[in-house]
Amino acid sequence: MNSKSSIHGLLFEELAAFCREHGQPAFRAKQIWGWLYAKRVASFDEMKNLPAPLRNLLGEHFCFQCLEKIETKGATGQTQKLLLKLEDDELIEAVLIPARARRTVCISSQVGCKMACAFCASGQCGFHRNLTAGEMVEQVLFAAEIYGERPTNVVYMGVGEPLDNYDETLKSIRILNHPDGLGIGARKITISTSGVIPGIERLAGEGLQVELSVSLHASENELRSKLMPSNKRWPLNALLQACSDYTAKTKRIITFEYTLIKGMNDLPEQAQKLTELLRKFPCRVNLIPLSEVEEFNGERATPEAMQYFFKTLEKAGINATLRDSKGSALKAACGQLRARKL
Repeated sequence: MNSKSSIHGLLFEELAAFCREHGQPAFRAKQIWGWLYAKRVASFDEMKNLPAPLRNLLGEHFCFQCLEKIETKGATGQTQKLLLKLEDDELIEAVLIPARARRTVCISSQVGCKMACAFCASGQCGFHRNLTAGEMVEQVLFAAEIYGERPTNVVYMGVGEPLDNYDETLKSIRILNHPDGLGIGARKITISTSGVIPGIERLAGEGLQVELSVSLHASENELRSKLMPSNKRWPLNALLQACSDYTAKTKRIITFEYTLIKGMNDLPEQAQKLTELLRKFPCRVNLIPLSEVEEFNGERATPEAMQYFFKTLEKAGINATLRDSKGSALKAACGQLRARKL
């Protein structure tokens, strides 16, 4: 594996410090940053207004592109799934989801996942390692290359649990959010978590206006622990209290994700119980039909059950959306992305 770190894993302040340490004037950092993110060049050699010795110095210290695109599935202008190879030959997936004025990219934060949710492909082969901030940023740059312009929205909903890789995830967000770079607004960036309470508590103090999405998938502990083993560590009541505290501190409304599984978590009494849990503080709920995963033999809820669930939440005054999960044909929908080996 290349011992050099990714240039895209540097905060602007770190890049500026590197330039100072090597006797470069302050404006060089701004020039390099602009080449990386405003012009999105493909190599150090394309940074034409930098002196050759500085371009060589950057090449000696940093890897320019640490990910390799192996495969793209899906038609241009529609949902597309990218298979990306890391320097240690691990494989991850990312998804492009264009919709009207939005250009969304769903990125991975880990190779594999520790959470082992029953209906999610990401953790079926266990956990291998965290991604670096640079590896996350590069996924967004691949999306920009395909879109022909920077993505408008970034969602950390691919392979892995972002809040289990907290420091690198937050670093990548600050790089993506930098106004002189890609300039992706914090409110256009979503972190999705299975309910890692320490991460939620830390995020509340960051001062970032990012969107937070929390996976529930059940309205009582026994079933949630069966579907999501992490519930044994961070049970439902403690998680919802952490979410309530987060909303109170940040004034940001959390979105709860609830995948509807036939005969398991889609029953009328479960819809009622969910309303009782969530009506205590402002929130949104995304109801998602189950996407097929080979290792899980559950079925998606019927249209009638999904509508009943939706109407129950709506009548209780909870802002709910019954989502159409895109990308199922590519195995690129919610819960279908996975780490792979060559």
